[in-house]
Amino acid sequence: MWQVSKGAALPSPPIAAQDERQRRFEAAYAAHRAPVLGYVLRRTSNPDDAADVIAEIFLTAWRRLEDMPPEPQARLWLYGVARRVLANHHRGERRRWALADRLRADLAVYRSPEYSGELALIAAAFRGLPGADRELLALTAWEGLDHGQIAVVLGCSRNAVRIRLHRARKRFAAELARGQARAARPAGVGAPNGDLA
Repeated sequence: MWQVSKGAALPSPPIAAQDERQRRFEAAYAAHRAPVLGYVLRRTSNPDDAADVIAEIFLTAWRRLEDMPPEPQARLWLYGVARRVLANHHRGERRRWALADRLRADLAVYRSPEYSGELALIAAAFRGLPGADRELLALTAWEGLDHGQIAVVLGCSRNAVRIRLHRARKRFAAELARGQARAARPAGVGAPNGDLA
């Protein structure tokens, strides 16, 4: 059978071959899912990892279905695939743990900077902002991104970034002014609304 698309004639894949391939895979999956699952569960640390490994095993089986031997050797072939997928999984797990250990060691020596004077007021004002405002201001000031780049990061338009950034800067200025007013008042003196500073 031929399909014609924009003047090009392409052969369509044989339906019978696709159906046969799908039937063969489904039969192998139904017959061997439980034994392969048991094999994987006994070799992984948690069910989530086992689910990822099982998915990879049967994806490999689908891709290499022509290499899968007929019964009764199919289960053994799937165990071989499972063994290789598990080896890859364990290698990846070791790499992730090693990276996590390095990051923990790096962060253990990190100390948050302690500010005094005006820098302390600026830091307090920044921490007092909502998270979205802090993110916008940080992307601009710390990461050096322009409005278009921020729009890509946040998944919005340049105009939305411009408006949000304008509002964030206004809220930051107001928060900073409140902090400066609190710092300028002597301790124990009432604030304008009657509260203690």
